[in-house]
Order: sequence, then C-alpha cells, then structure tokens
Amino acid sequence: MSIAVTNLSVSLSGQPILLNAELELRRGELLGLIGPNGSGKSTLIRAMLGLQKGDGGQITIDELDRDAYGRRELARLVAYLPQDHTVHWPLSVEATVALGREPHLGPFGKRSKADWQIVEHVMHDMDITAFKGRSVRTLSAGERARVLLARAIAVQAPYLLADEPTAALDPRHQLTVMKLLHGLTRQGVGTLVVVHDLPLAAQFCDRVCLLHEGRIMAAGRPADVLNDDNIAAAYGVETVRIRVGDASLIVPVGVKVP
Repeated sequence: MSIAVTNLSVSLSGQPILLNAELELRRGELLGLIGPNGSGKSTLIRAMLGLQKGDGGQITIDELDRDAYGRRELARLVAYLPQDHTVHWPLSVEATVALGREPHLGPFGKRSKADWQIVEHVMHDMDITAFKGRSVRTLSAGERARVLLARAIAVQAPYLLADEPTAALDPRHQLTVMKLLHGLTRQGVGTLVVVHDLPLAAQFCDRVCLLHEGRIMAAGRPADVLNDDNIAAAYGVETVRIRVGDASLIVPVGVKVP
C-alpha cells in the first residue's frame, strides 16, 4: 500500500522543473523530501495530488491510477498541507480544524460527536486548544501553521503530504510537530514532509529523498543520503558533524567554493 510516482516530469512556462522523478511513499513511514530552494519539492507534491499537470509519468495510490479516484474519495485518502499558510476566511481555530472532517460528512454536512472528538484531540496534540475560539487571521504565522496542519491531520487520511510544516515554528513546536508526524506513521499513516532542517530530517525521518535541480539525487536512509558529498553537491555548503548521544547533528559551517 503506497503512493508511487513513476517517471514524472513537469514543466512550468516551458521550463523543466521535474525530470523523470521516481518516488514511493509507503504507509507507516515518514518520508522526508529535502533539497535546496527551487529544486522542485512543492511541484512534486502538487503533481502527486493532481494540482499540477505533468508532462509525463504515472502516479498510483494503492496500486490504482490516481485519476481513477473521485475528488471526494481522493480527499479521504490523501490529506494535504500546502506551503502557503494564507487564510482567506475569518473562521475560528476550531471551525478551521473541523474543515478537515469535510470529506467524511454525509449529504447534509452535519458533523457527528465523533467528528468533534477528533477535532478536540488534534487541537490538543497541536497545542492550539487555548485559542480555539479565536479567528485564525489574528494568529501569528507559527500558530496559524499549526492550525492548518491540525486541519490536515483531522482528515485522518492514510496518507498525509505536508509542505514545510515546521518552517514558521519555534524550536519547541518544530520538535512537537515532527514527533507528532512520526507518531502518525506508527499508526500506519504514510507521511511525506518537506523539511529544510537537515538535523530534523535525520532525527525523525525513516527515509529521505534528496531533490536537486529537478532530479532525485539520492533516496534512502538519512544516514546514507545525508553524507558530506551529497550535501555539498546539492546545497553548496560545507558541514561538520557533532555527536550528541547516539545522534549525529549536521551543521553547515560555510559556503563551498567551486
């Protein structure tokens, strides 16, 4: 059971963004999508969801072509947190998180007691219960990011695609979010997360996929992919490694001179 991307290419305004990308997101794993700005990470996620048209390739979900699913069925299968955390409506935090239950509602659109229990549980996990009655538009960028991730998690889909869920967060909430996403995988959810913080990727991800200039440079265990040569080639930086217990922290220390 997985989302499989095969030989996917995407161009925007005539410029190639992704070239023959191959990726598999399995249920029960946290897959980190990493790479420098402009390498095609968000485009890959949008193409997986059918929000961005591809030039070629195939995307299957649980061995069926993605386009075989209806929109509502697809929304129940794959939850999505976009990179853009803009909120257009002055809804409360609770009402915003409750939108995650929309794909499961019946013809009259009424949420059940179980739906509201899920909303309450997710808000607690994301540390946003204290401001559940506030308008999302009054929140800080980091608070809003946590609310929108909570909305995606509330779908309770077997797959979750999260584009930079930790970007606007302080260190405490970065760790909270990554621990939560890791915990979801232990419940059988296949989670793809775009992350720029390499130590977070190394600490929490089961596998990572390194994108560079529209191509997948390497994929596999963090310890294998996040080596000095790959980091230097993809990011153009020199790194040192610091041992903290059993963990090895990757610290950029300078720009690599060609």
